[in-house]
Amino acid sequence: MAIRRILNNEHPLLRGRARPVEKINHVILRLLDDMVETMHEAKGVGLAAPQIGIAKQLIIVAPGEEEPVWQLINPRIIDASGEAVDVEGCLSIPGVYGEVPRYEQIIVEALDRDGKILKLNLSGFQARIFQHEIDHLNGILFIDKAIRLLDPAELKREEEE
Repeated sequence: MAIRRILNNEHPLLRGRARPVEKINHVILRLLDDMVETMHEAKGVGLAAPQIGIAKQLIIVAPGEEEPVWQLINPRIIDASGEAVDVEGCLSIPGVYGEVPRYEQIIVEALDRDGKILKLNLSGFQARIFQHEIDHLNGILFIDKAIRLLDPAELKREEEE
């Protein structure tokens, strides 16, 4: 496994559409392992392959220490409902945060690393992370959807309250 460099939001690859994975092989599996290690090293809760320069439909999501690390291939949202606004940041846009509207509940269909079809019913923070990472696969960054960007000092004050 290796820690990969995370691209910043100026990189054009982050604005393109990722291609579906056609075949799960040792290269894809190693890439998933590298993504997990890279995400943990960066202290993130999610990572999409385009963020490390790979235009493939792969995401990693780790909502908390007590929860599994999801390694998903070709994920797509097949149903969504409700709406909630909350603060988001991104490993590709360090130090920038914004209030982003997202669906409150989603159903995601994807392949796991063994090629098994998964259907995940997600809500709250988990649903938010999955939507954020799937957006990366479509060239969308959270700043594109933010209704308001937050000043870092303002965010710090809100956290202290």
